[in-house]
Amino acid sequence: MAWAGNTFSRLELHMNDIQHATARNRVFASFCLCCTISLFASPASAVTIAWVPVGNPSNANDLTGYGAVAYNYSIDKYDVTNSQYVEFLNAKDPNGTNSLGLYSSNMGDSSTASLFTGHGGIAFTPSNPAGTKYSVIASNANHPVTWVTWYDTLRFANWLNNGQGNGDTESGAYTLLGGTPTPSNAFSITRNAGATVFLTSQNEWYKAAYYDPRTTAQGGPPAGGHYWLYPTTSNTEPTAEAPPGSSNSANINQVLGDMTNVGAYAGTMSPYGAFDMGGNVYQWNEALGSVSSLREVLGGSYITGSGALQSSFIGGAGGEADMGAVADGFRLATVPEPSSFALAALGLAGSIVWRRRAAAHESAN
Repeated sequence: MAWAGNTFSRLELHMNDIQHATARNRVFASFCLCCTISLFASPASAVTIAWVPVGNPSNANDLTGYGAVAYNYSIDKYDVTNSQYVEFLNAKDPNGTNSLGLYSSNMGDSSTASLFTGHGGIAFTPSNPAGTKYSVIASNANHPVTWVTWYDTLRFANWLNNGQGNGDTESGAYTLLGGTPTPSNAFSITRNAGATVFLTSQNEWYKAAYYDPRTTAQGGPPAGGHYWLYPTTSNTEPTAEAPPGSSNSANINQVLGDMTNVGAYAGTMSPYGAFDMGGNVYQWNEALGSVSSLREVLGGSYITGSGALQSSFIGGAGGEADMGAVADGFRLATVPEPSSFALAALGLAGSIVWRRRAAAHESAN
């Protein structure tokens, strides 16, 4: 840097140089952070999932033979809602052609006179402009979306896995072939390697619902078993009552005759902090049922008794993969993308290197 005249003393020049080095340091650190974020963070998204971490990898199975997961992952704190599913529908079916069968007319029936029909939360208006043909039925906006098929849940997972927006529904976490509502590889679909957002596996769902890493002395299950009988952090049958309820409540036994908003039972959650893993609606998972056309659902619903919430009920309920039902919803799980950590480390390392160089420059002067 050139200076005119002798206005600045050597001390003033030195201080000015330090300030410029510090400024460059800050700019570079900010640049590294921005680059790191832009490289691996998702762009602004219409659907935001509230993830809760499920740690304690390599835990043992329950006495039922289920629940062991060898890795860290996170699970959706809530079931996927009508509002979230509407964003998906408008993004992937803007013209309302419904070529993949993502929407069922049952979703548009919000009547509650019957336990087994209606209870929908999504209206379809063909005359609306493209991209707005689907809308939430206001009273049910935060109810779990139901009437979704198993294939719908995979397509929603693929869409999130691929960044939402124009993200593909037929590849990503799962590969669905044929471009039809029921894929041509319907009975052989499994999770792809490298998937980052996906439908819960049987063990992922089971662990998040029943496993408690605490010892008995710390407040965990009795006899050091680490697994609760109910997904309400309890071995006692949940109370069927209106929300917010007690610390062990659920929407079961037709106590309300309808679904509630997700998370309405504010004092009742699984050991890892997920809501409504028992009651409200069943949740699809990846596991096959007793025959290849069936997929498992877990957790019971507003219609069932408490027996369907018990850990011993695993494998006890399923549905035809190409058919939705009034009380069948879903939640997703995720694992962090490995490249995210690498890029974050790269940005941090760059910042550290620059700071060291700036410090050395200051010392030299």
